[in-house]
Amino acid sequence: MARRDWRDLDESDVRVRPGKGSRPRSKRRPTHADATQAMVIAVDRGRWTCAIDSDPGRLVTAMRARELGRTPVVVGDQVGLVGDTSGEPGTLARIVRVDERTSLLRRTADDTDPFERVVVANAEQLLIVTALADPPPRPGFIDRCLVASYAGGLQPVLCLTKADLASPDELLSRYAELDVPSVVTRFDEDSLPLADTVRGRVSALVGHSGVGKSTLVNRLVPDAELATGEVSAIGKGRHTSVAAVALPLPDGGWVIDTPGVRSFGLAHVTANDIVASFDEFAEAAEECPPGCGHLGPPEDPDCMLDEVADKRRLPSLRRLLASRAGMEV
Repeated sequence: MARRDWRDLDESDVRVRPGKGSRPRSKRRPTHADATQAMVIAVDRGRWTCAIDSDPGRLVTAMRARELGRTPVVVGDQVGLVGDTSGEPGTLARIVRVDERTSLLRRTADDTDPFERVVVANAEQLLIVTALADPPPRPGFIDRCLVASYAGGLQPVLCLTKADLASPDELLSRYAELDVPSVVTRFDEDSLPLADTVRGRVSALVGHSGVGKSTLVNRLVPDAELATGEVSAIGKGRHTSVAAVALPLPDGGWVIDTPGVRSFGLAHVTANDIVASFDEFAEAAEECPPGCGHLGPPEDPDCMLDEVADKRRLPSLRRLLASRAGMEV
């Protein structure tokens, strides 16, 4: 075929392939409307164990999809899965969506650490497990767990263990004004009130090592050791005490066992986060001067919480605020 003179060509004869850097890219991403709903029950080394429709009998191993980037996915999260959700050995699904959370338990290593650790998502209540003796209770730790619970939208519950060694009366009286529910357990007795407290709900347990948290979990979930071994095997057998894991309760609901912690940093919590959980003080706090820590005189002489008629819970509230601020209480 003879070559045509360029003077006979028009725009319809020109074929120009755009360069690699000039090709338009679509910003549209799949909506994954047909994604399978699941609850994250364990996380280990880049693999998430998920229960399809929160059914403990339908477990799937998943990885985080590239489009999620570094979006944190933690135990308790409700997620959307695509890919192979059969749960067969060797299969791997993808987490493409993390649903909005109803609650969030967070902590930092200390009060100056800017790195926030998300512990559990979507738990309805936080059981603060404290031994009455051996080791002795640490009210400061309890106060900080209460602060994290209020700030994260969880209902706190005091769970006092080893009542066969010491009386719970003194410790319970310290928190009486806060109206925090409590459960007292003994080593030599089954705790029916505790089983009633967690039945049909998603409950997270937090406490120091040695307070009896594992004993409680084993009582609530008869096959707890077997169950934790199964869900943690996805990550090649990491010891279950170093990561949170959700375990199904025989009568419905989940209990989330968290690792024992030495400290509960609150760098991410503000004073207003705590006050917002106390209805009788929340409105008055809006009239406080900017930066008010709500501690009252001499630290905050113009704090408006002192003007509230019902001051019954004010001393307890300010004890929590002082604990958040790192002050001795």
